[in-house]
Amino acid sequence: MADPVAVNSINNQHPQSTHLCYTGPVVGPVGRRSLTSGNGRVKGAERLIRPIKKARLAEEIADRIRVLILDGTLPADKPLPGERQLAARFGVSRGSVRDALRVLETIGLIETRHGQGTFPHELDVDRLVAPLASVLTYRSDLREELVDVRRMFEPAVARVAAARHSEEDLADLERIVEVQRRKLKSGGSAIVEDTAFHAVLARATQNRVVIRIMATLNDLLIESRKLTLKQKGRPARSLEGHEAVVAALRRRDPEGAAHAMHNHIDQIADLMRQAGSARLPASAPGGASARPPKLAGVSASGGGKARGLDR
Repeated sequence: MADPVAVNSINNQHPQSTHLCYTGPVVGPVGRRSLTSGNGRVKGAERLIRPIKKARLAEEIADRIRVLILDGTLPADKPLPGERQLAARFGVSRGSVRDALRVLETIGLIETRHGQGTFPHELDVDRLVAPLASVLTYRSDLREELVDVRRMFEPAVARVAAARHSEEDLADLERIVEVQRRKLKSGGSAIVEDTAFHAVLARATQNRVVIRIMATLNDLLIESRKLTLKQKGRPARSLEGHEAVVAALRRRDPEGAAHAMHNHIDQIADLMRQAGSARLPASAPGGASARPPKLAGVSASGGGKARGLDR
């Protein structure tokens, strides 16, 4: 069995490759004797050094490669070492390496480029959020759990937004609330504004992950909003909730904003229970997941003004 060596020794056969410097035990041979190197006693070693079951060998290899990708040792702009080289360095068969690479490709961590090799994927926010969207979109029975997620997530969003929002963010939120107010008086539907309010609030956190997660929640909530906003008193209560959040942001009161949002979600949950028949969409016609309508002039990712809200 091969001794543990540095990853850069894999690439030394290719002078054009950038030398890598990682020398940790994660690239040590995957075998049945030990998963650790050195003679030092490791806390919990009895659990760690047990032989790897053959069925889990590919998972162990995949996990070690994953660590090397995530810590930057195997960068996205360089191809991974070939199967033969990886097999020699891990002390396993090429078939096991091939199975491990399939696991990584399935979860979107690597990609094969024809004629170029296998490359780590650039990590982006969509890859983090997409699995959540897939599960919730096709599980309408998780409606109560989704409301629970909102209780945990959206008050925290409001708290951070109260501390970080720009004047533009606050102006957009105030315009959205004003349009809601006018539509409430005229009896019009304010579903666009209801969705946009939460998107802009997420934008005010200046956190791209929060923005994408909120976009996912908005995707999942569009149909239930259509149902609950038809209930008597629901549009008025939605407006009141939004006004309370905006008032807290205006004061730059993080705890007040979180409390206002928590009350807002609780009111929505009560109305959804009363509706009884409110159900989240499995999919939109044609199999595509339902998406909320866009609000003219307001960008969830920043930069947009709220002009044209009353069209």
